[in-house]
Amino acid sequence: MSGFFQRLQQLDPRRQQAFMAALCERLLPNYRLYAETAGHGDPHGMRVILDLVWEQLAVKEARIDFDRQAEKLAELEPPAEDDSFGARRALEAVVALSALLDILRGEAPEAVLEVSRTSRSGVRAFIELTEGEEDATRLDKLIRDHPLMADENDFQDAVLEAVEAGALDREALKALRRLGRNDGVSNLGLSAD
Repeated sequence: MSGFFQRLQQLDPRRQQAFMAALCERLLPNYRLYAETAGHGDPHGMRVILDLVWEQLAVKEARIDFDRQAEKLAELEPPAEDDSFGARRALEAVVALSALLDILRGEAPEAVLEVSRTSRSGVRAFIELTEGEEDATRLDKLIRDHPLMADENDFQDAVLEAVEAGALDREALKALRRLGRNDGVSNLGLSAD
């Protein structure tokens, strides 16, 4: 994994942003499912902010106030008192998008690693919840070998390879966005459709 994180850190900021945006796309269905089941949150608001990020990536001259977007995003967090599984996964989507806004605002050199780890930790939590294994050693092996974790690792590898390859022109960004959308299926294998 360390080689993977090294490659992430060696990307130029725009490629890091594209990587993070694709991962955020894949986290959005978790947020949408939470909002639909809990009645909290605003999936459309999340979508709008992420769309602005893609616009910034595609149109260099785009003038977007990401400080304002960060303020809007903070309002979309699940209520602090909601400690449900769904709320934690929804919060991961907010945290990932927030890290992406931080990097767009010129802060947070570690943001790309944070988004990668956030997505993986959500998968880990889901496997822990669904498998219910008490033994830590067995649980670690179960998580390592689990199809969802394999899928997450393959997905992040594919996104990294896509952002490392060639120019990030409009077509490449469109393809990356499609990859991130993953046919509406989140990193947990869930779909809000």
